Amino acid sequence: MSSYDVAIIGSGPGGYVAAIRCAQLGMKTAIIEKYSTLGGTCLNVGCIPSKALLDSSHHYEDAIKHFEEHGIDIPGEIKVNLGQMIARKAAVVKQTCDGVKFLMDKNKIDVFEGFGSFKDASHINIKKNDGSTETIEAKNTIIATGSKPSTLPFIKIDKERIITSTEALELKEIPKHLIVIGGGVIGLELGQVYKRLGAEVTVVEYMDRIIPTMDAGLSKELTKVLKKQKVKLNVSHKVKSVERKGDEIIVKADDKKGQEVELKGDYCLVSVGRRPYTDGLNAEAAGVKIDERGKIEVNDHLQTSTPNIYAIGDVIKGAMLAHKAEEEGTFVAEQLSGQKPHIDYNLIPGVVYTWPEVASVGKTEEQLKEAGVAYKTGQFPMRALGRSRASMDLDGFVKILADKETDEVLGVHMIGARAADLIAEAVTAMEFRASAEDISRMSHAHPTFAEAVKEAALAATDNRALHV
Repeated sequence: MSSYDVAIIGSGPGGYVAAIRCAQLGMKTAIIEKYSTLGGTCLNVGCIPSKALLDSSHHYEDAIKHFEEHGIDIPGEIKVNLGQMIARKAAVVKQTCDGVKFLMDKNKIDVFEGFGSFKDASHINIKKNDGSTETIEAKNTIIATGSKPSTLPFIKIDKERIITSTEALELKEIPKHLIVIGGGVIGLELGQVYKRLGAEVTVVEYMDRIIPTMDAGLSKELTKVLKKQKVKLNVSHKVKSVERKGDEIIVKADDKKGQEVELKGDYCLVSVGRRPYTDGLNAEAAGVKIDERGKIEVNDHLQTSTPNIYAIGDVIKGAMLAHKAEEEGTFVAEQLSGQKPHIDYNLIPGVVYTWPEVASVGKTEEQLKEAGVAYKTGQFPMRALGRSRASMDLDGFVKILADKETDEVLGVHMIGARAADLIAEAVTAMEFRASAEDISRMSHAHPTFAEAVKEAALAATDNRALHV
């Protein structure tokens, strides 16, 4: 029987990063993955493929809407080749997953292909695809099994017309009318992909606004942008039924007045969140407790109820984000080696990769009001930037929330071109407990989108933005 210092179940961003860090710190490490490729949901059917399609569809939209204004004339009709778009996405996914395999080999991490489940707290059974089972011994185990798409009890996902994000990445045709149930990150990103390619898109959201967990100002601005892009948004709608009749999908929902609304389309994307994936883990055999929502219970050290077993990523509390899982994987590895790492969950940024992009870190205005914190606001519109005018990316703003007395930055919320990259500046500043004035006095290159961060900081510092 092979014996390891650490075994990781699951090879997504949390799992494979944990494995690399454990190996770097001198631990004999194994990683167990049930699929034939490494990388988990994120690399195979999540973050990476969705961004590939977002970029391809963005290029197409630019070609048909903006190239002429830029002085680029393309003779003949510009057409979508969906097959090539999907093939390019698959190539990006393969290259990325192959890169993870290279990193496993480079760091001398043993990779086991098969379904991992606990025999007891220090032994893991690995059921392989040929039906055989191998058992390994692990001094410590990290559970990193991720999540799966959720659905509603009355919806039957047929993976053909009533689909999850996984199937939406592999469609053979562009929908005529895509109905998206859920106005969160996944639904809006994939909805925008197919809207750009020519589909009619209708989003149905139970809450009173899209991206409801983010700052209300971001929701309001993104709503305005998506409506301008002709995406239909039905908020405060409670879906009652989803029925398929041949190639037609009929969705019935009650609006905020209780009146029934009926929508008809040819595809329905169900994107109502994700659930922790612990099916078949046999956690009880190792004494690992799982709560009523399916999440594994952990303490502040990410230990489960069994001290030598840890859990990270989507299977535990907190936002289901790849970069959160990576931080937790590193955190556990460094703890096991005797170091004292830290994670500030308040400084884990959230991003929506629509265009314009949406990004946020720290507290929202709603949270500060609820907590009774006195704060001040500085906001700057993207359209006031020379860089935005040059690239025709005029929508959005940067908003900085700072403590009214100390000027410490408490939250940064932005929507605009490259917001996904710009948010890192806010995370860095907040990690070092910067004030709005600190940011306002830092030189930002001109012309850049990042100047909006400086101007928002100036606006929060005695309302002295320069370019509005």
